[in-house]
Amino acid sequence: MIAPMPELLAVLRQYNPWWQGRGMADLPDWRRAAFHEVLSWMAEPPTHRALLLTGPRQVGKTTLFLQAIQSLLAGGVAPGKILYATFDHPLLKLVGLDGLLNLWRELEPEKEGVEYLFLDEIQYTKDWQTWLKLQVDFHKTRRIAVTGSATPLVEEGQESGVGRWHTVRLTTLSFYEYLQIKRIPVPGIPRPGSLAHLFEWPASRFAAVAVDARPLVGHFHEYLLRGGFPQSALMDSIPQAQKLLREDIVDKVLKRDMTALFGVRRVLELEQTFLYLCMHDGGLLDLPDLCKNLEVKKPTASNFIALLEATHLIHRLPPFGYGKEVLRARFKVYLADAAIAPSVLLKGKSLLEDPAALGVAVETAFFNHVFTRYYRQSIGFSYWRGRKDQEVDVIASVEGRMVPFEVKYRSQATGAGDLKGMEQFCAEHHIDRGYVITKEITDFSVMPLLREAANTRVLKIPAPLACYWLGLLEVEAADRK
Repeated sequence: MIAPMPELLAVLRQYNPWWQGRGMADLPDWRRAAFHEVLSWMAEPPTHRALLLTGPRQVGKTTLFLQAIQSLLAGGVAPGKILYATFDHPLLKLVGLDGLLNLWRELEPEKEGVEYLFLDEIQYTKDWQTWLKLQVDFHKTRRIAVTGSATPLVEEGQESGVGRWHTVRLTTLSFYEYLQIKRIPVPGIPRPGSLAHLFEWPASRFAAVAVDARPLVGHFHEYLLRGGFPQSALMDSIPQAQKLLREDIVDKVLKRDMTALFGVRRVLELEQTFLYLCMHDGGLLDLPDLCKNLEVKKPTASNFIALLEATHLIHRLPPFGYGKEVLRARFKVYLADAAIAPSVLLKGKSLLEDPAALGVAVETAFFNHVFTRYYRQSIGFSYWRGRKDQEVDVIASVEGRMVPFEVKYRSQATGAGDLKGMEQFCAEHHIDRGYVITKEITDFSVMPLLREAANTRVLKIPAPLACYWLGLLEVEAADRK
């Protein structure tokens, strides 16, 4: 035994206080939208698969697991039937998966009926894919949920694990969830069934809701500074929140996870690559420029970027289209949270005084909301660039429909003349509606696109409302599952 048995058993008891009839301390009463999907999968799975909850560090995966365990216990599941462990703990990492189950049996002998296993950070264990496959195939009474902070959990295990697990992606807090966990009331804001329903509103209602939504603006700007990580959102001050994000989230991924999971040794060059992406958030990735400025070779830079995406620090959007032109074109890069760049670059509150940087932060936040809301229904996200470099920021392909989104976060009202890219794209692809994300809370209406896209209508919607509603719709969709 690699450690004294009493010490190992003490660790397991510490993580499973319900075995001794004790409750779980300090569990928040707010719940992420993904909670309902995790709980329903463990309580009544639609098929016999494990559940994989993946997402960035510190985004709330462990809390979500503990809340699901709390609900199972409240529903009458016997405490000894539920096991929780995290392989972040060095002793459990050394014990491994089968050793963990043997320890469990030392404390809680096996009995008939369903068992529930919740395993955090499974990527730190050896041959987890094979183990999970065997559990799913041969232990039909076990319901297993695992977490990981890197997408290689999915990619490396695809061949051995196909059909063996269901994946849920947990992103950073939406603006709606941020307001909920900070207990900020939002009176007077209606709950549309979808953004598409807003096209049917009369002009008078847009004006009335804009007045009611004005208090959201200040909270939205603070959300951009604090970020969508639960711990940083709840910190007392913005500088403390940004310090936490910078040191406890980003640095741990770059300096710990990258070496432990992927064997990265050139950590300084990796960190410089990430800093470059922070300075170009929301922009097209110019790989030759990155390589020239950082003095790294193209294969190295490409590998670093792939690893940053695998650990959920960035998203890459390909250009819209097909064939060789797309393969040769550049990707667009968004950070996983709007607050990452200002935190890493030590901008602090000065972000709000820099119109260009603020516009980038809003675009990043909005993309993350669109991604969270639609990734289950979408075959993909892309950006579009047409004649004379006209562009549409995000194209979501949702259930066979292409939905274009453009962010125009600036003080002046947005008119049809400012939407040449949207006009070109909608005309070429016969799109009947699009969305423009605006800054001024009163820049909120439905407008027609003229000339090339005469049959297209565009909803101009202020960024705080757009993000609030996308987050709300995601929660309501999860509640219905």
